[in-house]
Amino acid sequence: MATPKLSVASTFPLPNSPHRIPRLGFGVYQYPPPTCVSSCLKAFRAGYRHIDTAQYYANEPSVGRAIHESRIPRSELFIASKILYPGKDIEATYNMIKESVVKLDGESGYVDLFLIHSANGGKESRRLMWLALEKAREEGRVRDIGVSNYGIKHIEEMKGYASVWPPAVNQIELHPWCQQREIVAYCIQNSIVIEAYYPLVRNQKAHDKTLLGMAEKHRKTPNQILIRYCLQKGWVPLPNSDTPARIASNADVYGFDLGVDDMGKLDALDRGRAGALVQAVHN
Repeated sequence: MATPKLSVASTFPLPNSPHRIPRLGFGVYQYPPPTCVSSCLKAFRAGYRHIDTAQYYANEPSVGRAIHESRIPRSELFIASKILYPGKDIEATYNMIKESVVKLDGESGYVDLFLIHSANGGKESRRLMWLALEKAREEGRVRDIGVSNYGIKHIEEMKGYASVWPPAVNQIELHPWCQQREIVAYCIQNSIVIEAYYPLVRNQKAHDKTLLGMAEKHRKTPNQILIRYCLQKGWVPLPNSDTPARIASNADVYGFDLGVDDMGKLDALDRGRAGALVQAVHN
């Protein structure tokens, strides 16, 4: 479990792709435009190079502005977005994806990763969005494509219509209280990168005795323990914060290591589906 050589620049390979994904990302859910721009810029200064947004968040233009204002070469950044629902057909859905790309990286730009945001829309909705994502990938507007909130049955279902399989990524809720072990094992078996949203549990477990004890032991914040836990599980955590000190602190998780005993204590906090803040997937 120990991964002492990790750094903020560490990456994972993506399946069936020449590209790699940073092992730490910065989420921008519920960030209004001005906050989104300033928070992304602070994240870049703290060393993050991976930003995770979505059409549903309504802040893609703000992420695009931060990319431009950062003056960091685009090739050094990894930008991800998500589509929640399809248009009337594949072409209309593709155009929705293309609009996001333009908002994020301009007319001639690209997005590194585009996900289907949810499996909840039904099989035809999932099919339309995936085929549109495949078209965007073929045309170079998107480099890699994946899913979010997908259970095993949804990923297996894709074999009936997908030319690109497996999906590069499955982004799901993951933290010590919601470990979703069945879908995690499936993704590992199929070389699907696992992204963890809500790794900080919306700060709802900040006073948990196990977490506080571990933070005191390592002289780290509870957030740093939770992010380090995700990294050592082999997940890509996507913490978010609009506080400059916390943005920097959440990226400062490489000078210590959680031992086997530490990881075991955090693993023991799992409450299964009952531990989810948003939703556990349906397998």
